[in-house]
Amino acid sequence: MKRTFNRRRFLQGTTTAALATGIGYPIKSARAAAEFRLRWGFNLAESHPITTRAREAAERVLTETKGRVEINVFPNNQLGGDTDMLSQLRAGGLDLFLNSGINVLSTIVPSASIYGLGFIFPDYDAVWKAMDGELGDALRLAIGKANLVPMGKMWDNGFRNITTSAKQINTPADLKGVKIRVPVGALWTSMFQAFGAAPTAINYSELYSALQTKIVDGQENSLANIFTANLFEVQKYCALTGHMWDAFFCVANKRNWEAIPEDLRKIIAAAINDAAMAERTDMATLATSLRGDLSKKGLIFNEPDVAAFREALRTAGFYKEWRAKYGEELWTTLERTTGKLT
Repeated sequence: MKRTFNRRRFLQGTTTAALATGIGYPIKSARAAAEFRLRWGFNLAESHPITTRAREAAERVLTETKGRVEINVFPNNQLGGDTDMLSQLRAGGLDLFLNSGINVLSTIVPSASIYGLGFIFPDYDAVWKAMDGELGDALRLAIGKANLVPMGKMWDNGFRNITTSAKQINTPADLKGVKIRVPVGALWTSMFQAFGAAPTAINYSELYSALQTKIVDGQENSLANIFTANLFEVQKYCALTGHMWDAFFCVANKRNWEAIPEDLRKIIAAAINDAAMAERTDMATLATSLRGDLSKKGLIFNEPDVAAFREALRTAGFYKEWRAKYGEELWTTLERTTGKLT
């Protein structure tokens, strides 16, 4: 069944009672007949486009496999934070996991974070040229070597922007000493340290409370995440830095995945990849509309000169440091898309 993403539903955050539970979305009558019951977890809110499209994929799989495969979708950290879910995935208790290559996935596949280097992609055309092409292929190969099975298409998590509670961020110098939450991943910590900020790694499930209790002064996320997580309630300013582009790999536990017959695996993979492509369109549409919606919620926007931020990273040796970590082969692959960074 093809579902058109409904922006009003996204903004209002309304879903049916069945969706809100995060379980039992497939038709209940099919439960008893399902030969394979998969658990799919991630950290995003119920109203996020990724959740909408993941549920669409689960519904399609149930239909096309004639009830043989049931995927239960668990958004909004229902199964724990990212670190917990990665552990569950590796142990086989979780079958499918959506997570950023820059986030906890990079703790077991360090090279998966390379696409999140600061200020390397100017727009979505550059992003998808790299991630649906040579660079994405190299990262999926690396993930496969970690005993995980990556799906073919990434799910867009948007260009990330900086929000703060106390002051606007207009220049790199404005970040000096700012206590900013970053996800669990060395790349984020390294980048904000290069700006002189004080980054603190906190799982997404704990982000709102960390801002509310002033454990940190700011954070960085896509506008979609800022909206769906209600971060505008505990933040005042948003600098449209677009400093990193982020996306989620959908990865499967290899042992669990290979236990499913090949014909069913093809149906599952196709449904997930098609849903990812639809979600990309959702996010691109929202990127142009959410600034106005968030402004109405009281968030104050400014547009810094991003060239100054990129130059600050270059001067601090950020790109040189990460070139050494990723290695010349992967770095050369990256620069064939982005141009020279060092």
